[in-house]
Order: sequence, then structure tokens, then C-alpha cells
Amino acid sequence: MERLQKVLAEAGIASRRKSEEIILAGRVQVNGEVVTQLGVKVNPEQDEIKVDGRTINQQKKLYLMLNKPKGVITSATDPGGRKVVTDFLPGIRERVYPVGRLDYDTEGLLLLTNDGEFAHLLTHPKHHVPKTYQATVKGVPHGTLLDKLRNGIELEDGMTSPAEVEYADVNPEKNESVVEITIYEGRNRQVRRMFEAISFPVIKLKRIKFGPIFLTGLPRGKYRHLTAGEVKELVEAANQTHNIQKGQ
Repeated sequence: MERLQKVLAEAGIASRRKSEEIILAGRVQVNGEVVTQLGVKVNPEQDEIKVDGRTINQQKKLYLMLNKPKGVITSATDPGGRKVVTDFLPGIRERVYPVGRLDYDTEGLLLLTNDGEFAHLLTHPKHHVPKTYQATVKGVPHGTLLDKLRNGIELEDGMTSPAEVEYADVNPEKNESVVEITIYEGRNRQVRRMFEAISFPVIKLKRIKFGPIFLTGLPRGKYRHLTAGEVKELVEAANQTHNIQKGQ
């Protein structure tokens, strides 16, 4: 027996929180009876569960990696009609949603899934799954400034956790440099704000790694399914960082 909102989330209906709202709105039936209370437990293999009159099916869980282009919204829909990440998933009929976010002007590795538990595991702050970016910045920040990022830097929403930072390339002619930075948080526009804090604005930003998974070999605007091994590695990475935080 499982909580109804968990079953809805795992069926790809909505996130667990949104599924709770759907239940409270009286849109869910279990064996012909409307359910409006949270905490109801069901057997997804035996009970008939309907949302808005339609029987849900336990969908096959999907785990995708997209090389998100710049100028695309990290969302399944956009009222303004702008391009969204699901526009780049031809052949995927199931409802999937992004695992975390990349802002409009950031490109690179984005995970999508219809597995609510998987998404929650990778994005919950307590797990601190590392994410690595290539940041092209104006100028060449010297070692002392990079050390500020390594040690944690004060932003308007508080001190950041220590980051891993190293040079990847320097272009003296353009007065630009490429810096690889690994962070363990997921604040809004965090990498851009960290470099702004040391007065080296980001010109281009690309995520190249999420946990143990690299972007390597995937063209911009294309997606692929994660392997079972990659899904397992991501889950293990999330659990490992959580255990480290607890001192286990």
C-alpha cells in the first residue's frame, strides 16, 4: 500500500505537491469514490485510480538527458509561447519534467524524468549533489579571487558553500577565461552571481556534469535516455552526499 499522492507522482500525473492539490480539489477517484483527503493509501496494482475521469496507468519510468540550448525555458510549458525544453523531446509522449533548472541563458546538461522520487532525491538540498559548469568570464580572475569562490562567498541570500574551481582556458586576445566550477547547491543563478561578486561577469555558461554523469558526446538540442547504470550512479551519489552530511 502506498500513499495516493506518491502513486500519482510516480504515474507522471504531477509532482507530489501538485498531486496533493489535485486530490484536495476532488479530481481523484479510487474505486469509484472521490478522495479529497491526503494520506489515503492505495494498492496501485489492484485499485482503479482515476484523475479527471481518466484511469491512470503506472507508466514506464523515463530518465532523459538533454543538451539544453541557450534561449530555452526550463519548463514543460510557457504561457508566453517561448521555446521550452520539452520541445526538444520528439518521440516522448509521456509527461516528463526537468530535474532542477537551468536559466534561460544557460546551456548544457539537463535531466528530465517522470519519476517523482528520483527528481526529489537529486534536487533536495540535503543531498548536495555536485554540478559542474564551464563559465566563460570577462577577464582573468587571479588565484586570490578564485579562492573566495573555493572558500564560499557572501551573496544577498547568504554565504555559499565551498566550490571547486580551476582554470580550463585563457584567451588573452579577448581578455576572457574559461573557469570550471563545481557547486553543491542549487540557488537561482548561483554561478553567475558568484562571479559577479568577484567582478568577473559571466559571458557564457554551460553545465557539463551532474553528479557522476557527463554531457560528453550529446549535440546541442538533442537528448538521450540514461542507462540503468547511470540512473543507479545518480541515486548512489545523492545518497552518498546525504550520508556524508550526516557524518556517516
